Amino acid sequence: MLEPAPRYQGHRSYSYLEPHSDYRVFTLAKETGRVPEHDLGLTDAQRRRVTRLITEHIAISLHEHPVVLPEDVRELRAYNRTARQRTGYEGLARSGLTAIFDNFMAGASCVTSENGWKWNDLIYALGMRMSDLYKQDHVFLATSLADIHTAKRDGRLALVAGLECSSPIENELDRIDILYGFGVRQLGIAYSQANMLGGGLSERHDGGLTHFGRRAVDRMNKLGIAIDVSHSGDQTSLDVIEASRVPVFITHAGARSVWNTSRMKPDEVIRACAERGGVIGIEAAPHTTLSEAHKHHSIESVMDHFTYCVELVGIDHVTFGPDTMFGDHVGVHNTYAGNYAHDAGNRPEHPRVEYVSGLENPGEAFGNIVGWLVKHDYSDDEIAKVVGGNTLRVLEQVW
Repeated sequence: MLEPAPRYQGHRSYSYLEPHSDYRVFTLAKETGRVPEHDLGLTDAQRRRVTRLITEHIAISLHEHPVVLPEDVRELRAYNRTARQRTGYEGLARSGLTAIFDNFMAGASCVTSENGWKWNDLIYALGMRMSDLYKQDHVFLATSLADIHTAKRDGRLALVAGLECSSPIENELDRIDILYGFGVRQLGIAYSQANMLGGGLSERHDGGLTHFGRRAVDRMNKLGIAIDVSHSGDQTSLDVIEASRVPVFITHAGARSVWNTSRMKPDEVIRACAERGGVIGIEAAPHTTLSEAHKHHSIESVMDHFTYCVELVGIDHVTFGPDTMFGDHVGVHNTYAGNYAHDAGNRPEHPRVEYVSGLENPGEAFGNIVGWLVKHDYSDDEIAKVVGGNTLRVLEQVW
């Protein structure tokens, strides 16, 4: 794990309030040292190169949930009902990241509904997290490219507010503008299940982008909101890529040719995204980006998807969206399986893991990613592209 950022002064979420009186207290998971560090087998020279690369270049995680979960995952629904999800400032201070796309766990923000994705719950999730964000000065809300460059210059961490799914807007197009006003700069179309905009990846039949969905894509383009199709169905993904006037992100996924599940993207979608200038961020949530060569999910499995996508569309169109959090991610999936409906159809057999070694949380992910790239002899220019440069190029066109 990297050394903590000097700018971080030890802030803990809601520490300016009175525990038990102002908010309910939960015993939280460790932000550092929860699981053993992954040994990449780097030499001292390689470790120094990792540190230099992260110091010199902008590193952007295209998709994370940097919240701290309860130590006992059985308390997760009760914790989320309070609306006070904690940001993992201590862990993020060791991440080496310049910017992070935070997707706010809106599907698990079940304050008023057990089913998630409700407008009121989304506002709770955004408002509570932002209220705490403004009480410290290491992590700050970023709404422009200038903010990301400022973060690099000042040793801070730029948090880009994003949402995996547009279901909470229902059929209200102007809610996209409201989210933009709240600082949201990235929106997903559908999260596995179909909505007013289009089809999700768990549906047997994907009807593609709807008429309302096309209006929503147009509004996002006009406002300058990056569009994500990670959880959209294949036809909806293709339709969005075609309809958008600017490049589209697949913020967190992998290649179906490497691991045959609907959660992964087929070559056709990855190619279409790249041909229009977009980027795919490689996913690392437990039991997603597996491979036949590495069925026990770890950084090695994830990098099999990375190398395949680089060979398929070129290194200018691949980055990383690890999709991690501080705590028991497998427990989150088990708790909210009914809400999320991740996959439909074929699920190849594979061993279950308690966590993805090497990519378990937002604090360790990019240090290990850069370490893996260094160990496998990628050049400085190639590493700079895949850890941030490619994302910056797309944002220059979108924002």
